[in-house]
Amino acid sequence: MNTPLPPVLVVDDEKNMRLSLQTMLKDEGYTTRLAESAEGALEMLAGGEFFMVITDARLGGMSGYELLGRIRSRWPDLPALMLTAYATPKLAVEAIKAGAMDYLAKPFAPEELFHAVARCAERHKLLRENAALRARAGEITSLDQIIGEAPAMRGIRQMIQTVAPTDARVLILGESGTGKELVAGAIHGLSRRRGLSYVRINCAAIPENLLESELFGHEKGSFTGALRQKPGRFEEADHGTVFLDEIADMSKPLQAKLLRFLEDGSFTRVGGTQELRVDVRLIAATNRNLTQAIEQENFREDLYHRLNVVQFHLPALRERAGDVGLLAEYFLQVFRVKMNKSTTTLAPATLAKLMSHNWPGNVRELRNVIERALILETTREIQPDSLPEFERDHHRQKAQTLLVTPGESLDDALGRLERELINHALETNGFSLTRVAESLKLTRHALRYRMQRLNMKLINENGPGRENAET
Repeated sequence: MNTPLPPVLVVDDEKNMRLSLQTMLKDEGYTTRLAESAEGALEMLAGGEFFMVITDARLGGMSGYELLGRIRSRWPDLPALMLTAYATPKLAVEAIKAGAMDYLAKPFAPEELFHAVARCAERHKLLRENAALRARAGEITSLDQIIGEAPAMRGIRQMIQTVAPTDARVLILGESGTGKELVAGAIHGLSRRRGLSYVRINCAAIPENLLESELFGHEKGSFTGALRQKPGRFEEADHGTVFLDEIADMSKPLQAKLLRFLEDGSFTRVGGTQELRVDVRLIAATNRNLTQAIEQENFREDLYHRLNVVQFHLPALRERAGDVGLLAEYFLQVFRVKMNKSTTTLAPATLAKLMSHNWPGNVRELRNVIERALILETTREIQPDSLPEFERDHHRQKAQTLLVTPGESLDDALGRLERELINHALETNGFSLTRVAESLKLTRHALRYRMQRLNMKLINENGPGRENAET
């Protein structure tokens, strides 16, 4: 069964032109959505899926050229067609530079429009088929799934684009649920090896006595149950990428064998004598403190230095609280389509409750919370009652708050404690800025200043049910 195409977004400040384009495209079997301004178009793009954009060059407010620049920045894979009544070679060059895949001069023949739209429709179908194939292979090839506008996340996306085209080994550190696997997949997807094998192995999920065989393979009869020769995952990934997750859970003897492999790509299968050699790029990740593991002699220091050519450190979700809303909206749209639900947004009080939570499970926990809420929700907005009761974990979180984690500075620990105290006051006072300020013996101005400094957001001045948003 063929999946229907998403609509075309038509942007023009002239009503007659919008309706004319809608009629022509409808006759060719395309659905459309209409926007009379670039600002309105950006809102529609943020809330739905389109396979292309058709925009006039001259719009009231933001121009079509500026719109294309915003689209190229936020949705780099979305093609756009520009319409102009003032076609000159100079304007054509400007349109292409702004991000248009083509442009048409008014008046244009309908066949010219249909040809351009058909090319974009075919491109979208191919991209969708490729994405489905990559999903079956467990690959991630786009930065779009690494959501976040916190400075740390913008830096990580930029660093991925810089490092991915090289063959440098990468070590990804961060708590469970922060997105280490997404980063590894994006690095492979943007590398020169992207069309080749991408093998993922969770070192903690495979018994220690089987992990060596899994990685390096074994010869027939090398151990009980080895009824035939079996190539290892490194052999399967020759010329591709191997992602070793939870690398700190690997035994010391196997760490030594991995260290030798990293020197020149050579190894022997379990029970074998023949030296084999492959060319793979290695990406490793762990949620453990490797410095502490080295001090406790649970992890080899020389292996750490071999792996740590380029290091990514993913921040915990509580350290980028401003991204909670972005991630929640993203997961909502993903699951809404999968479940075919009519729920389209989060109620303000729901967002306030999400932003006040400490998220010990990080992005993975938020993803599960939104999926659960969408299953339970029966209205068009996710209500607070559809969220789990976070309070039962509150005492455990408070106890952890007073601990300085390894590598954390005193200033960072104090900032974390201050954030926790304000979050608790928000929950206790119904997210009312006025009541929170009174309970903490602060002026509202002082409270707003502290929250801004801590990158926190408050949904409403007087509580989640009122207007006049405060950030």
